Amino acid sequence: MKAVILAGGAGTRLWPLSTEEKPKQFHALTSNKTLLQEAANRLGFLKPQDIYIATNAKYLKYIREQLPKIPKKNIIIEPAMRDTATCIAFAATIISRDYPEEVMAIVYADHLVQDTKEFASKLKSAEALALRDHTLNIIEVKAREPNTNFGYVRIGSRKGTIKGNDYFEFEKFTEKPDLKTAEKYVAEVSYLWNTGYFVWRVKDILDRFAIHLPDTYKRMIKIQKAPGKVATEYPLCEKISIDYAIMEKLKPEEVQILPANLGWSDIGTWETLYKELAGGDTRKNVIKGDVNVLSSEGNLIYNYSDKKLNVLGMRGMVIVQTKDQTLVCPLKESQHVKTLCNS
Repeated sequence: MKAVILAGGAGTRLWPLSTEEKPKQFHALTSNKTLLQEAANRLGFLKPQDIYIATNAKYLKYIREQLPKIPKKNIIIEPAMRDTATCIAFAATIISRDYPEEVMAIVYADHLVQDTKEFASKLKSAEALALRDHTLNIIEVKAREPNTNFGYVRIGSRKGTIKGNDYFEFEKFTEKPDLKTAEKYVAEVSYLWNTGYFVWRVKDILDRFAIHLPDTYKRMIKIQKAPGKVATEYPLCEKISIDYAIMEKLKPEEVQILPANLGWSDIGTWETLYKELAGGDTRKNVIKGDVNVLSSEGNLIYNYSDKKLNVLGMRGMVIVQTKDQTLVCPLKESQHVKTLCNS
């Protein structure tokens, strides 16, 4: 198996720590390691030469600093921001040059996964399905709330067990539904959140690109035959997510689902991060850095500066201090941080 870590996003909803110059995946948010380092550690069952990083040129220095064991040739530089479909097609094209029959897994640099053993086990089972059945396989998690920022997958009947894990029929994929629809999905046990953890043979996913995104596929073939054309061909590819471009167009028999209990979250806002780290205790303060707290509860307080941060009488707040900026806002308003940093 070859694993591709997608690490090119900006993540400005976690401003002021996460910026376009240095996004969230290159910061330590959930432990003493950066999110990128945690993502790589979860793939510890693979050799460094089997791990690829997809990013853009301005983040290359952070990747080299934080993951020095990853071979330089395994760092895939996107010449333009064309969303996940083009990025994944590009990664598959590069891997297929040397490993045309290989299985590739798509994972992310900015996710929280608390059960790493479960994560590795599901990836291995998905690999076995890809090799045996030539299906496109997805590792999914239970939908806990009606989140309109996630995709949802409806699963069908259990099909069997492989390498100790159950797998299920795929029925329907919906990307980012409205709130009413999301509420309906959460109420039904047959809907799972789409994590975006895809596992498939390189050839099988490229075949789907040929069918569902033919212009991008043709450009990838040109790049494969003449790598020097990447700078001119890549920016002309359609800017679209893998979900809209491929996944929503697949027939049920082309996909198999592996439900998982990963302790998973896509860390998109400070409130999301707080909820995951507080573990359901709404009175708990989640603290990082040199912080002095008194008569305060239910806060996320991160100090990345060299000055002590003193907090008194705060409840349900986000307080983030960097060397350049400070953010103070209610946790429930943190989804609007991106608007604030752009104002």
